[in-house]
Amino acid sequence: MLELRWHSRAGQGAVTGVKALCDVMAHEGKHVQGFSVYGAEKRGAPMNAFNRVDENPIIDHSKAMKPDYVLVIDPSLVYTDIHYDIKETTKYIITTHLSKEELLEAVPAFAGKEIYLVDCIKISQEEIGRAMPNTPMLGALMKVSGLFEIDDFAGSMEKLLYKFPQKIIDGNVKAIKRAYAEVK
Repeated sequence: MLELRWHSRAGQGAVTGVKALCDVMAHEGKHVQGFSVYGAEKRGAPMNAFNRVDENPIIDHSKAMKPDYVLVIDPSLVYTDIHYDIKETTKYIITTHLSKEELLEAVPAFAGKEIYLVDCIKISQEEIGRAMPNTPMLGALMKVSGLFEIDDFAGSMEKLLYKFPQKIIDGNVKAIKRAYAEVK
């Protein structure tokens, strides 16, 4: 079973990202779960969201998991405890403008961990027109995980976004592809 934990602030689109990933994976015939846990339930408060994806029905409905991927879409959250309940093989995809060296110097807890960096906030501002880092994070996830070829995933996301104006759809697709290309 593939498990993902998102670290975000309320209002940054993590829940929407979780739902979008569930929709795409379900259309591929996978069994999925997507859920979130809010603290203060106000915009800007730290929160977590979760995905589970499997070939078989998922009977575990708890929030306890040892994620394969930890997605951090708010850069300030790297300074909090996001290393709980992980595997030795857990991969981190982090939104930041820092280089790996700068991040490791600022947050020594990442030493020895497999980390990938991409500036999802900058990408979303430039491609979508506002700081909504969820879709770029999905593009980065596709690159790191290899779950989908980027054109297939972007096409699936384009179909999911059908209710939005074409400008928003195009911006999200560009953000997904750009994050896929820029994650390192």
